Amino acid sequence: MLKNREAYICLSAMLRAREPKLLTAEQAEHMIDAPSFEDAAKTLTDLGYEDMSHMTAKETERALTLRREAVFAEIDRLCPDKGLTDIFRLKYDYHNLKVIIKSEASGTEASGLLSGSGRMDPQELKSLYNEAQYRYMPGKLGEAAEEAKNLLARTSNPQLSDFLLDRAYFAELSTVAESSGNDFLKGYAKLLIDIANLKGIVRTLRMGKSRDFLEDVLVTGGKISVRDILSADNTEKIFVLFSRAGLEKVCEAGRQAVEGGRLTEFELVCDNAVNSYIKLSRHVTYGSEPVAAYLASIENETTAVRMILTGKLAGIKSEILRERLRDLYV
Repeated sequence: MLKNREAYICLSAMLRAREPKLLTAEQAEHMIDAPSFEDAAKTLTDLGYEDMSHMTAKETERALTLRREAVFAEIDRLCPDKGLTDIFRLKYDYHNLKVIIKSEASGTEASGLLSGSGRMDPQELKSLYNEAQYRYMPGKLGEAAEEAKNLLARTSNPQLSDFLLDRAYFAELSTVAESSGNDFLKGYAKLLIDIANLKGIVRTLRMGKSRDFLEDVLVTGGKISVRDILSADNTEKIFVLFSRAGLEKVCEAGRQAVEGGRLTEFELVCDNAVNSYIKLSRHVTYGSEPVAAYLASIENETTAVRMILTGKLAGIKSEILRERLRDLYV
């Protein structure tokens, strides 16, 4: 225990010292207002990024992925809890499974959409899936892959497989967070599930889908139980449930989205709610909280940088990019 404590103190101090190199809101604004993609990319070199000013969109995506993977690998090496990065890697494994299944259903090649930030190499995952070697996949991924493949074979509906994999992802996320014994990580997992359910509810209502569809969309493990959601008599009562769990701003944005407001604005408020939770870790000196916060901040920063750079390449107006920008950790 003492050795782990000392390791966490050293790692937390190292990551705190790196926070000044994280992208700030002011720097993001500078990138957005830059006259060109090249100028926006040059801004990042002072933060330790490689020079991406000469890259294509595909090359930029690869550079950002490799940078994120390097952070994951370093934390894996230094962190006493070797499963901590799994909380952040999990979603990439399940994303890759979705890509593989949709590719199988459509008969198209989609390797370019696979991410290398999961727990296992995406091409190895693809080979194991194609060969039905599920037992060699990490955690609960193999069980989920087999169920999704069988569901696709029965229904020929990749969307149902998506729903199944979403439930499997959040179930494993809850398991990993619970096994950490850390209240901050457990709260983080519950918040992600509540946000996912709110997004599912809003999309279901906007599309005019049935209660059965909503049941397929909802996942268990959040502060608000699926049973309570489905027991609510109307939409407003559902939003009240989530408001009482501290998600008032998200619910208000959800109401507006249901009434015809822009879905992108609702999703931005959802992401900012998660970022606000992560910022609570600033009050913790050492332990898994600062490590998890740093990993989350890298994820958030990568999303922001990708959005700005690809937007610059696509010629998207600065005001639109500014509207899409999420809150940053620093």
